[in-house]
Order: sequence, then C-alpha cells, then structure tokens
Amino acid sequence: MSAWEELGITADPGRVHTEGQMVRAALEEARQQVADLFGVRPRQVILTSGGTESINSAVWGVLAGTDPGQGERSAAVSANSSAPVACAAVEHSAVRDASARHGVVVHIDVDGLGRIHPAAVADAVDRSIAEHGRPPVLVHCQAANHEVGTVQDVAGVVELCRGLGIPVHVDAASGAGYLELDLGASGADLVSVSAHKLGGPAGVGALLLRRGLRIDPLLVGGEQERGRRAGLENVIGAIGFGATAGALAEPGRRSEEAGAARRHTERLLEVACAVDGVVPYGDTMDRVPHIVCVGVAGVEAEPVLLGLDQAQVAVHSGSACSSESLEPSPVLEAMGVDGERSLRLSVGWSTTDADIEAFAAAFAGVVGRLRSLAN
Repeated sequence: MSAWEELGITADPGRVHTEGQMVRAALEEARQQVADLFGVRPRQVILTSGGTESINSAVWGVLAGTDPGQGERSAAVSANSSAPVACAAVEHSAVRDASARHGVVVHIDVDGLGRIHPAAVADAVDRSIAEHGRPPVLVHCQAANHEVGTVQDVAGVVELCRGLGIPVHVDAASGAGYLELDLGASGADLVSVSAHKLGGPAGVGALLLRRGLRIDPLLVGGEQERGRRAGLENVIGAIGFGATAGALAEPGRRSEEAGAARRHTERLLEVACAVDGVVPYGDTMDRVPHIVCVGVAGVEAEPVLLGLDQAQVAVHSGSACSSESLEPSPVLEAMGVDGERSLRLSVGWSTTDADIEAFAAAFAGVVGRLRSLAN
C-alpha cells in the first residue's frame, strides 16, 4: 500500500464516508491556500487541469452564456460563433486559439515592447462595434507576457472595460508567484493560473472568478467544483498546488524569490547584450523578474539553442507551447521585431549562480561559431 493510499488520498472527495470526507478536507485546505495567495475567497477558485483548461473554460463560459442576438440564451458556443472577442497577438496561444474557435477575434494592437494599452483596447471596442454591430463580449489582458516578460496594465484595462460593461479575462500564468497579484481587488472577472508556473506540480491549475459571476462549465457530467467543472478532482495535484501557494504566501518569500530571479536575469541580459548584434526585446525594466528575451542578429534561433544545449544550458525560442511549430513567434511579430532570431531566457526557484555562469561561458562562443559558419 502506498503512502497516499494509507492517508486515504485516493478516495473520492464527493463521498460521505470517512475516507471521502478526509480527502474533501485536504482538498478544501488546498483551495484555501490558493485563494489566500491570490486574495480571493475559496468559493471563487475552480480547480482545473492547468492554465490551458482554465483559459478555455473562461472563454467558453462567457461566450456560452452570451445572448447571440436572437433573443434567447445560447446553449452552445457554436451557436454564438460570431461573438466578438478582443485579443492581442501577444496573448498565449491558448487564449488566441480558444477565442478564434469560439468567437471572432477583434485584434488589440500592442506597442514595440509588447504592451497592451487601454487606448488600444478602446480602439478595438470601437472597431468591434463598427464591424460586428456590438462591443466585444470578452476582453483578454495577460498579467505579463510569457515570451518577453513585459508587465501589462491590467488595472487600466479592467477600469476601461468595467465602465463599458465588458468582462475581462486575465491570463496570470506568467506573473503569478512573481508579481504581487491581489486578484480580489483587481476587478478582473476571470483569472487563469497554473501551478507548475509557480514551482508546483504539473497538471493542475485554477480559474478564479469574480464574486457573483456565474459561467457555463466547459466540462459537464458531474457536480464537482460546485457544478462548474465536472470530473474527479486531481486531489494530489491540488494538495501540491496548495502547498506551493502556502509557501509563496509566507512573509517575504515572493520578494526574496523575485529578487533572486531579477539578479539572475539581469546577469543574463548583461552577458547576452555584450555580444555584438544582440538586443533585448520587451520592457527590460517593467517586466516579470524571471523572463528576458533577446534577438541575435546573423543567426537563427534553433542552432543557438542546440549549441547551448551541448554546453548543458537550456534556453528556448518563443513560447514554451510552440516547440512543435516552425512559424515565427506571433508575439514578436506583433511587436515588429524579428521573430525567427529570438532567445527566451528564463529562470526559476532552483536556478543557481553556477547555471547563469554556464550560460555566460558558452553564449558568445556559440554565437561566434555559428556566425563564422554562415559567412
């Protein structure tokens, strides 16, 4: 018998027997820890399989409950596929794809740092009315960009949309755990988070709802999560999520980790930009502390990745969810920079000074060798 079985963790938290109620107690304790970290109440937390499900649930939930203009409530998003959704190209692919599948996307322009400005959102609202006869039924504004790290003006976008009566979804996966996100006070209607981005287990996340907001569930077939997400909860994953949230809620813990991450990424930028033809992308100041992005002139990203990998340094190009794609980064294209020659450099709680110096020792040599081969 495993340790989890001895503790009764394999029991169904929806059952009334003792084992089930023990698991229910553990699940609700984890929910409370997640709620405390983000400044919301436990009943506002819907546990999911991760950020991608949370995002899809947010889009489906809003659009499925939106009047398609025929005087009756839509029972399926396919019946409301003409609903406009305002979304910038710098949003994560899960946000862009879910919006395009379930509605029609009205693009929000961004500046050269990848930032979404409230004025650009207002322009998208006007274009939606002109082109589709109504404002967007949903606006997306990420907390921070997942490729270049730029922090977004969520408060400004939420304030604008609140005045227009438009709900806002915030993908907070890349900012949670590093930024001080009091989501209860932010005014956002829906917020997606993922445990593994915080240093927790993969395969679990949450959709946080504004108090009083009700949405149609993406997954049906059971009354779990107060009828908002069917299916037996990932209890072990939720406990890990809760433990991670609890650790990050300790006084000074987030600022300590954010400080270490910023020190590491500033060193990465210093080393990378010391090489001719390497420039930073995104806002190097107002950014999440654990992500920076650079462009490398004269050589494509993939050979640099492979060269660094041979030196036991793992970096990436573009989004972490675009590894199978050969297309240039839509985030960088929207910013007006070269999306085929970018490196995304990120650090985490386990990153050490030795890891950073390994990059410093390898980067210039890898780029130099590749450029010499290209000449």
